[in-house]
Amino acid sequence: LLLMSLTGAELTNFITTRMRISQLALHIADNGARIGSGGQLIAKTISETDINDLLTGAGLQAGELDLYAHGRVIISSLEPDPAHSGKYKISWQRCRGAITSHASSYGRAGDTNLTGMGPTGRQAIAPADGGTIFVEVYYEYQPLIKTSLAPESGIREIASMMVRDARDYSRIYNSEGATPSTC
Repeated sequence: LLLMSLTGAELTNFITTRMRISQLALHIADNGARIGSGGQLIAKTISETDINDLLTGAGLQAGELDLYAHGRVIISSLEPDPAHSGKYKISWQRCRGAITSHASSYGRAGDTNLTGMGPTGRQAIAPADGGTIFVEVYYEYQPLIKTSLAPESGIREIASMMVRDARDYSRIYNSEGATPSTC
């Protein structure tokens, strides 16, 4: 009876943690699609400070999960590839987290001629005149009791959001001298 109770508690904690990581990935993608400075009449520019603020906010939202000590967040900007009609490129990619063994499963900054980002059959694409923010979150589950009582020890969630405002895709600005969270 005790083993069943402990397994139930561990399973409940695992499911709750997985849901929180999933919601966190969606939140990062949504905020990443909204960041930038500029008005309604000009294309927004994004800076390294904007991206660092986005990542810092994700760490704060994760709370006691301690996301960056036990995981890794990878944010990618997927955009149309002008050199290959109907294909896409990863313009930039930023990462944060101590679990450096996890690189993006779907491409690296500078990759071109892509059909999209994500698992086969569920790939995110970018609109012809814009971009998509694609987020991958890896998290090493921290058990309540024992890892073997949970279904798995690693949680991996993805999310993407289309950039909704006009954005300057030419580069990431860094007038503040912020350190990029490069992969």
